[in-house]
Amino acid sequence: MKLSQITLNERPQERLQALGPSALSDAELMAMLLRSGNKEFDVLAIARKLVTEAGSLSGLLTWSAADFQRVKGIGKVKSLQLITVIEIARRILSQEESKPKPMDSPAKVYNYFLPIASGLTVEKFWVLCLNRKNHVIRHIEVTSGTLTASLVHPREVFKEAIRLSASAIIAVHNHPSGDPSPSNADTAVTRQLLQAGQILNIPVLDHIILGSPNTAPLHKPFFSFSEHNQLK
Repeated sequence: MKLSQITLNERPQERLQALGPSALSDAELMAMLLRSGNKEFDVLAIARKLVTEAGSLSGLLTWSAADFQRVKGIGKVKSLQLITVIEIARRILSQEESKPKPMDSPAKVYNYFLPIASGLTVEKFWVLCLNRKNHVIRHIEVTSGTLTASLVHPREVFKEAIRLSASAIIAVHNHPSGDPSPSNADTAVTRQLLQAGQILNIPVLDHIILGSPNTAPLHKPFFSFSEHNQLK
């Protein structure tokens, strides 16, 4: 069923024109992109199915064309259209986060890395190099693989920070499971980096673990060692 065939007062298009995009639900916004359903499901039903299975609109950032096609009513063409929209969203997020702004809260760091880390199936470790105002100079991927104290060596973490004359760093890594709770290895790496930072006079302001709001305890999608007073 197409949007034009839905009851007038239920049509997202009319609601969009009358009330603006902020009045539409996530499913209604998705229906505007899909435009039509099929004989079995109307477009709103398909849109609701997408949002429900992804857990949220942000959950769709991790989806591939094959993921979309597993939902009845989404064919090859529509799946390609959707991943194109998602890639545009990723680039907008990335460009927005590249503007100078102080990284003065774990939430800001999480939002900075959201378009970078979303959908990763392997564990990666980054170092965020900051200037005196805590603005981002650059982020560098240090390692890719299960985090251990031997894998993430301070030499590699601080090498670029020294080269870029960073005033401080923030360590960041992701948990592909979506649960950002720190492991014993995460804690060991943090202590090792803190000690190295003190010697080099490049303080480690935080170590943030990225997760997913869909699977994280209490739905908080990141863990901050600083917030939990574990940077001593």
